[in-house]
Amino acid sequence: MPVNPELQGREFPPTRPYLVGREKVREFARAVFATSPINHDVEAARAAGHPDLVAPPTFPVVVQEATLAQLLSEPDAGIDFSRVVHGDQRFTFSRPVFAGDELTATLRVTSVKSLGAHSMVTAESTIVDADGAHVVTATSTLVLRGDE
Repeated sequence: MPVNPELQGREFPPTRPYLVGREKVREFARAVFATSPINHDVEAARAAGHPDLVAPPTFPVVVQEATLAQLLSEPDAGIDFSRVVHGDQRFTFSRPVFAGDELTATLRVTSVKSLGAHSMVTAESTIVDADGAHVVTATSTLVLRGDE
């Protein structure tokens, strides 16, 4: 079954708030080999002018994951997860993510394209803080392999 082209433009409900914890920031930093003291040491982060630990730039994928789960579980999407390959990932920041942030994400499908037997779905997850201020937009492109 091909990807439903009517997904384009669809917006999903906001995710439940994600509280960014210091240990999650540290764990993620270790996993991606981010060695800056501002990712690990609260005093170093504060000395650099930040309110708390600074999450590495790719950390928003953790928050975005819940929005992508909404998309992948959409009954009429036509997305077979076993055929999904991650094609592209981009982030557009208004400010860094800090430990202590309470983040909510809203996903909108911006593009559905067919490439022969394959499909590409691009989705933007707009991530805001507890005050509703934009923090980052995470854009993912998923490639769905068609029948060979």
